Amino acid sequence: MKVIALIPARLAATRFPRKLLASLKGKTVIRRTYEAAINTRLFNEVIVVTDSEEILNEVINHGGKAIKSKGVYESGTDRIAEVAHGMDADVFVNIQGDEPFVQKEPLCQLLELFIGEEGSKVQVASLAQRLTDPALIKDPNSVKVALALNNDALFFSRSVVPYPRDLEMDIPYYEHIGVYAFRKQALVNFTNWPVTPLEAAEKIECLRFLEYGVLVKIAITRYMGVEIDTPEDIARAEELMAKNGWE
Repeated sequence: MKVIALIPARLAATRFPRKLLASLKGKTVIRRTYEAAINTRLFNEVIVVTDSEEILNEVINHGGKAIKSKGVYESGTDRIAEVAHGMDADVFVNIQGDEPFVQKEPLCQLLELFIGEEGSKVQVASLAQRLTDPALIKDPNSVKVALALNNDALFFSRSVVPYPRDLEMDIPYYEHIGVYAFRKQALVNFTNWPVTPLEAAEKIECLRFLEYGVLVKIAITRYMGVEIDTPEDIARAEELMAKNGWE
């Protein structure tokens, strides 16, 4: 397959303004995300798509590829769709700019969902990891996904899903990882649809697919990374790097 990775990178952020330019052990978050994607060697191209001249220069000045988006967008998926519209690939992968620990193995699992007879039917796929920390299960910054028995996504939420009414049950909780893969037509369709009620309420863009009846296939992985949503996540990320000896 020809696979292109697109990294949406918006400068403004409600919870952590300018987070993509925040320093993470000497490199900006966006630079670490870009380099991590390149280092997987899974993609024909890796391109940052941004609304910011500062982010554009940060990537290009360190040898990366970046494009300035023309429109004003509410979601990263809308932003990358602008660029994908003029490109040719079998699958486009959306790696959020605040995912500096994206790794090869989970991405391989994601791309495998598009292979073979069953894979030819998949339009949208994403990643999740088992969530066991009670604090993160309750944290609205941690997006949870409820899964069908075949690992299709049933719902994404910032709330605790499923709700633990039976406290004696060992309920599996899954955290959604902000990496998506799309067929081109799915991206085009997404941009042609207006924002949906559940998407607007939760501020989770992939709910738009579910509300329009598009299945989102999930690969369960042992990602164990840190998504940078708040200033506190920088400390968590640096702790993870120190623990694993990552530079």
